[in-house]
Amino acid sequence: MQLKKNISLGKTKIFKLIYYIFFILLFSIKLSLSDEGFVEIKILDKVSSKTSQLKLNIQQETKFENLIIKILKCKNSEFDDDPEITAYLQVQDVTLKNNDKVFVFNGWTFSSSPSISLFDHPVYDIWLTKCY
Repeated sequence: MQLKKNISLGKTKIFKLIYYIFFILLFSIKLSLSDEGFVEIKILDKVSSKTSQLKLNIQQETKFENLIIKILKCKNSEFDDDPEITAYLQVQDVTLKNNDKVFVFNGWTFSSSPSISLFDHPVYDIWLTKCY
């Protein structure tokens, strides 16, 4: 009788251990998904020469001064020694009253080479700094 009790006690410990491991894995996956979805950009106001750093949610519009900025996608390269950060960015200028649906900028930006896809605005410059 004593042997059967020990076997059943061992089975419940194994099931509890599997349950805890599953819970920890599920929780860590949820944390990794919640950390993704943010982009950090720097905005230079050319008139006042002030730089602002913003942390933006992906797929959410954010208003900064006269600009409405929306990040659609963001990706870190995985194969380089010096990782490249790319993001798909849409920018609207609120002061342009002729057509609110036209973007001042709509395209991919690159952290290491912002001049490849140039954001050309008379007042602001935007640089991509982080994606997570």
